[in-house]
Amino acid sequence: MKVILKLIENNRYKEARSRLTQKNVVDVAYFLEEIPRKKSLVVFRILPKDFGAEVFSYMSREQQKYIAENITDKEIQLILNKLLIDDTVDFLEEMPANFVKKVLRNTDYNTRKLLNQFLSYPEYSSGSIMTIEYVDLKKEMNVEQALEHVKMTGIDKETIDTCYVIDNNRRLEGIVPLRRLVLSEHDALVEEIMDRNIIYTHTFEDQEDVATKFKKYDLISMPVVDRENRLVGIITIDDILDIIEEEATEDFQRMAGIEPTEEEYLKTSILTLSKHRVTWLLILMISATFTGNIIKQYEDVLQSAVLLAAFIPMLMDTGGNAGSQSSTLVIRGIALGEIDIKDTGKIIIKEFLVGIIVGAVLTLVNFLRLYFLEKVSFLISVAVCVSLFVTILLAKVVGGVLPIIAKRFEVDPAIMAGPLITTIVDAVALMVYFYIATTLLNL
Repeated sequence: MKVILKLIENNRYKEARSRLTQKNVVDVAYFLEEIPRKKSLVVFRILPKDFGAEVFSYMSREQQKYIAENITDKEIQLILNKLLIDDTVDFLEEMPANFVKKVLRNTDYNTRKLLNQFLSYPEYSSGSIMTIEYVDLKKEMNVEQALEHVKMTGIDKETIDTCYVIDNNRRLEGIVPLRRLVLSEHDALVEEIMDRNIIYTHTFEDQEDVATKFKKYDLISMPVVDRENRLVGIITIDDILDIIEEEATEDFQRMAGIEPTEEEYLKTSILTLSKHRVTWLLILMISATFTGNIIKQYEDVLQSAVLLAAFIPMLMDTGGNAGSQSSTLVIRGIALGEIDIKDTGKIIIKEFLVGIIVGAVLTLVNFLRLYFLEKVSFLISVAVCVSLFVTILLAKVVGGVLPIIAKRFEVDPAIMAGPLITTIVDAVALMVYFYIATTLLNL
């Protein structure tokens, strides 16, 4: 790519074009992202139309928007005519409303009707990510006819690995892998070799649930049907991989107490980053005042045994970490469909038992450290260690249960992680610590 960049810098665009067309379209899309935007626009316009359309589909949304805003309507139409329908919809969804209207005005009636139908689906539904570029067959066809139909219609389809069998009303009746078609006798009927046990999704099903199905059944494509079981499109694995990445990123952001955003970090403004972070920081800061109030209530205890204050950070940190471990595993289990609300009892028992084992180990090590190495009095060592054990036990259970509670009330379980768990456990740890200390030390 360095050679191509040098050619562009010397305005030798014809040679650059020749070299670029020999590259993979994905690599070319990334290359155009790296060079100055004005240069990238010039290079994009000299690319062959078919090649340029493929490159366009792999560009970032910001780059696509820049290109679209700086080329003619005719050039936009040429690109859209070459794009697969799902790539066209993805592109239009990111564009301003006035731009979308301008594009739709310049398309033919059938294309406009189709795009409007796709754009009307909810943003995170199956309908919004499906494509209509698939091969359908009739069950009355024999294998020879089916293969000929695949050859005639499959060239512009997104995938031909799986063919979909429909009746005269377009109701989905079965699927036939291309491999089975090729290996079957030519006079065998499609009806005889098709699979009737079909894994499918409805147009309004949440895309996260669709991703779970792909993982569970090891699919590379999935049919999408409407309320009357009519085949309206398919979803392919490349779209699902994008969704899995988006959902994972969103969960990580929520677990860190950040409002989710689809923008890249380096391309996000400082003001936007601040806005996405400050809300949760305010909530957590205000909620942390509860721990301050608890400490205030026990000022007399701390004055009577000043040494007790030295162990507060250790108790709070250990409790917060223990709770975060549990919540992270439960959130992951929920995201993968391994854990449901009905498993709440199992989670409580499991985390309680884990808390006993982990708490016992940490308590023993901590007691040996305090009493024998640091020469802390026996009663204070016992008070600290018993508090540590109870804190870990409660933190494990609370950390495991809170994500399930969030799911029960249809809130993203990822919210119940990291900072929020730590804040809750901190307050619990302090109350446990001061109660045990006052009881054992008679303060």
